[in-house]
Amino acid sequence: MPPLNLQPYAKTSNRPYVTTVLAMSADGKISNPQRGAARFPSAADQHHLEKRLAIADATLFGAGTLRAYGTTALIKDAKLLEKRRQNTQHPQPIHIVCSRSGQLDPTAKFFTQPIPRWLLTTSHGAANWQDTDHFERLWIAPTVPTGQDFAWEQILTKLKALNIHQLIIMGGGQLVAALMAADLIDELWLTICPLIIGGDKSPTPCDGDGFSLDNAPRFTLISHQTVGNEVFLNYKRHR
Repeated sequence: MPPLNLQPYAKTSNRPYVTTVLAMSADGKISNPQRGAARFPSAADQHHLEKRLAIADATLFGAGTLRAYGTTALIKDAKLLEKRRQNTQHPQPIHIVCSRSGQLDPTAKFFTQPIPRWLLTTSHGAANWQDTDHFERLWIAPTVPTGQDFAWEQILTKLKALNIHQLIIMGGGQLVAALMAADLIDELWLTICPLIIGGDKSPTPCDGDGFSLDNAPRFTLISHQTVGNEVFLNYKRHR
């Protein structure tokens, strides 16, 4: 499996270094048309995700991802946990859910997992959780002046001020698309899994409106490795 590399990612000046970690089918889908939980990656890929999380101060993912799984990924490997202890870090990174509506199942197993939990939402979404202890932080996201889209540059600047230097994005495709459109993704880890999902409604690693070929974000391949029937690819943003 990919070698154990716990070196921190590169640093950026006014925001966290943002890395997207996703597994996809051979035809580039991260789930089926019903957007259910994608449980097709192997144990090797699960451990690969743990290693990426072990470096992170926080991870950010969309409400659809949480609804599909009902849980979030945890660091379980004893060596990774010990490394975080030596670095005086919490055993698990902060898990930040992004949800405009705030409509999440309060009985989901996610809310009993041993993790710090934040919710990035709207004032309407925050109202659902004001008098509960499900989240340590309710954060009403700033929006761009011209619409209702979240102001991601402001959000990431605030995260950096909160000592979040390494941020992992775990999906879904809409969230990745928003950050990609704002040119805020610095690195990609993609695992290609040996199955075909198909379907024009199946989500991809980057959904949204897409980019023209002239404006498509470009990445440089840093490393690649085959483990069993899976291929692990690591790209860095080429700016």
